[in-house]
Amino acid sequence: MKHNNESASLEVLLFSLDEPRYALNLSAVETVIRMVELTPLPGAPEIVQGMINYHGRIIPLVNIRRRFNLPERDRELNDRVIIARTFMRPVALTVDSIIGIRTVEASEISETGHALPFAAYIQGAAKVDGDIILIYDLDLFLSLDEEQQLNNSLPGGAI
Repeated sequence: MKHNNESASLEVLLFSLDEPRYALNLSAVETVIRMVELTPLPGAPEIVQGMINYHGRIIPLVNIRRRFNLPERDRELNDRVIIARTFMRPVALTVDSIIGIRTVEASEISETGHALPFAAYIQGAAKVDGDIILIYDLDLFLSLDEEQQLNNSLPGGAI
């Protein structure tokens, strides 16, 4: 496959929540792990389920379902946790499954506008393997108020 230098592309990590497929910019992803033990985090924003210990680092576990107003479901052992990095901190995201890594050409990404209730968190949409995927912008996920609330609830304050 030839790469056209004039057309930028984006490598994304595809994942699923129920049926819809979503994606994160691969450059924000640190690793993917199996579901781990969760410690409650009193005083955290509603979208934060708790915290996990990943190699000695305390990382907040964020519930994407709550942010996207999707139906809640119990965590399962087969669920995956994406460890990713916002410009402020590392975060852990629970997803149903990992689909894989894909390259999306910039010309294939369309703006989502305000068509979706959670469009503010989406960088764009693209067609991959015959399905529409929503490319999620991790840096827009936590509002400033939620970021401050999370800082105040984490042991030792901000990370």
